[in-house]
Amino acid sequence: MRCPYCRQGETKVVDSRDSQEFVIRRRRECLDCGRRFTTYEKIEESPLKVIKKDGSRIPFDRERIRVGIEKACYKRPISPDQIERLLDSVEVAAYETFEREVPSRFIGEQVCEALRRVDQVAFVRFASVYRSFQDVNDFVEELQTLRERERKNS
Repeated sequence: MRCPYCRQGETKVVDSRDSQEFVIRRRRECLDCGRRFTTYEKIEESPLKVIKKDGSRIPFDRERIRVGIEKACYKRPISPDQIERLLDSVEVAAYETFEREVPSRFIGEQVCEALRRVDQVAFVRFASVYRSFQDVNDFVEELQTLRERERKNS
């Protein structure tokens, strides 16, 4: 690791911590100039591919999932930390369940389940796009399913 200040290649690790899923935060000290800096190391895994409905394959993109979740959560009482934890859980589930390719349906269902637990309005918003609701009857059916689940859990 090169020092960002003096560009020398010899540094030592002063402290290491996990900062997020799959990320290690390291505090380093340059052995030449003595200055300290922080690096983040992400564990490199074989990139996961997402199999879309049409059969095409695209790289797993956490940010693409984040955009969909943030749209569903717009003006809802859901914190950025909750969204981040939700994203973490979806990503971890995908990597734990699948080795190289994950169906987009799996990701969508993981997001739906997580949003259902966090905020039912955000869940219905996400589900309406993810499940391609065609008319108001699709919304009514989903809301009836939500109500039935609530009754069973009460």
